[in-house]
Amino acid sequence: MSTHTASIAELWQHPLVVDPSTAGDDCIVSTNPATGEALAAVRLQSKGDYEQAVVRAQAVQKQWRMLPAPKRGEIVRRIGNAFREKEQELGALVTMEMGKIHAEGVGEVVECIDIADFAVGLSRQLYGLTIHSERPLHRMYEQWHPLGTIGIITAFNFPVAVWAWNAMLAAVCGDAMIWKPSLVTPLCAVAMTNVTHEVMRNQDIFTPEGCDPCDLFGLVIGSDDEVGETMIADRRLPLISATGSCRMGRHVGTQVAKRLGRCLLELGGNNAIIITENADLELVIRGTLFGAVGTAGQRCTSTRRLFCHSSVVDTVAERMATAYESVPIGNPMDAGTLVGPLIGDHAVQAMRDAVAAAVEQGCTVIAGGIEAIDRHADSPGHFVAPTIVRVPKGADPAMAREETFAPLLYIYEYDDLEDAIEQQNSVDQGLSSAIFTDSVRMAERFLSHAGSDCGIANVNIGTSGAEIGGAFGGEKDTGGGRESGSDSWKFYMRRQTCTINWGDDLPLAQGIEFG
Repeated sequence: MSTHTASIAELWQHPLVVDPSTAGDDCIVSTNPATGEALAAVRLQSKGDYEQAVVRAQAVQKQWRMLPAPKRGEIVRRIGNAFREKEQELGALVTMEMGKIHAEGVGEVVECIDIADFAVGLSRQLYGLTIHSERPLHRMYEQWHPLGTIGIITAFNFPVAVWAWNAMLAAVCGDAMIWKPSLVTPLCAVAMTNVTHEVMRNQDIFTPEGCDPCDLFGLVIGSDDEVGETMIADRRLPLISATGSCRMGRHVGTQVAKRLGRCLLELGGNNAIIITENADLELVIRGTLFGAVGTAGQRCTSTRRLFCHSSVVDTVAERMATAYESVPIGNPMDAGTLVGPLIGDHAVQAMRDAVAAAVEQGCTVIAGGIEAIDRHADSPGHFVAPTIVRVPKGADPAMAREETFAPLLYIYEYDDLEDAIEQQNSVDQGLSSAIFTDSVRMAERFLSHAGSDCGIANVNIGTSGAEIGGAFGGEKDTGGGRESGSDSWKFYMRRQTCTINWGDDLPLAQGIEFG
């Protein structure tokens, strides 16, 4: 282990984490996807461990909910500052374990800091409503209460930010939480939990009787069968926030619905950009390049489809292909690298299969392709060549309607904006979308009721790169959940309508006379 790696390893010190050389059948080994190096092993937890975590979380939440929200916000402020102090180290760990380039790894930690800052302000803005009653000498109002203990299930591609989106808001709302992270990136989860628990141990604002304040931020690293299924079926968790594939979301949503629980689902995307005839092509190339190859195409907001007007499609295709040829691929920790590895061999194979299927259906590879992908086969990491496939005009290849979690971009040609919008909206996913145009009318058409059906719609910026403060999420098979901004805090609380009679009579609503 290098000196640098050893310093980062201090972040994941935990009783569950062991040397990979000593790992048994009850462990998972975390591997650097760029080098193939085994970083550490983590002992998988059981249903019994999960049960203990829930019991502890419930006990401490009963006292946490009574702490005034601004006081809860002060603790979250300190957690955000702790993330800030370890920003570079945590960012490097994200890069080592997940594979995104170092700038993106640090950027993900910055998201954790930003959502903590957002939550601090929110802690003084958990507003209800005053409602005028039809009955004389009556007052109605609406208020919000903590929901309880919630479950958070996260994916490998954003191993720390998505947890923070949920955890920081849930904390100021008065909830405790149980985090089940991806088994591909358990060390990131351990590190974030360690930093959070250090703050909870050292703060003097919340000192519950007979409980450990650290139990507010519970972590259970276990398999889907052992822990995941138990969590989603658990009636003690009124909300399950789950990020992952559409397939996973359908299962989680169905199981939680059986017990009439709540779901906050942030699932797959098949995101498109529409390029009009009057678009600024400099912005197009830059916005599309980051959206399509950033994080090696492993963002739920990654750009996967490009609809180009027939007057500019050839130019855009040529310039995008040229840009792809110059994209540096390599170790994500190295300065200058823009595309790191995919998360595993299965992801590489999925990309190969999608490219092969596209070619079989008459599409043309104009950058990358299977041969270029295979040139990386002998490297120790899971590297691929970002690939562009041009779709014949009027065609709608089946594989392009599904999300391939890799840097694979399909270029389509259109003549009429209405047709482009209809085709963009025709897929099952509805997360992120964008239009590049210098026409106000075209932009407004895209943003109108009859425009993009996605939860995110952008003008003259790409599909990728969420900003804290705006509600993040999508429609249709993307799940309908919203995180990280606007009024998404309401997911983590329960609404209560109250009516107070301060008079001497008892009039009924709707003028009903009874007795």
